[in-house]
Amino acid sequence: MLLALLRLGDQAYGIPITEEIQRRAKRDVALASVYKALDRLEQKGLVASSLGPSTAARGGRRKKYFRLQPAGLQALKASIRAIRNLASGLAYQLDPLEEE
Repeated sequence: MLLALLRLGDQAYGIPITEEIQRRAKRDVALASVYKALDRLEQKGLVASSLGPSTAARGGRRKKYFRLQPAGLQALKASIRAIRNLASGLAYQLDPLEEE
């Protein structure tokens, strides 16, 4: 989720976030589960949200945009470091997995 927000930047709202996760993870993700996870991340102070302007194309509804907070970026960096540490020394064993 945090990686999707980082990748999408100013365009990080429900549908693009869901599509980014589906495309990268190659699995279906429910929009409702994305919003639930975003709400939890916001409660923890890792992301913040703001409402965009209302648009006629959306029947006057406003998009809810999300952005990483400094704590979210730090959490993301810590997760990536942990994955790199766990995978350290496994390059040979992981090579066949890159084809999947």
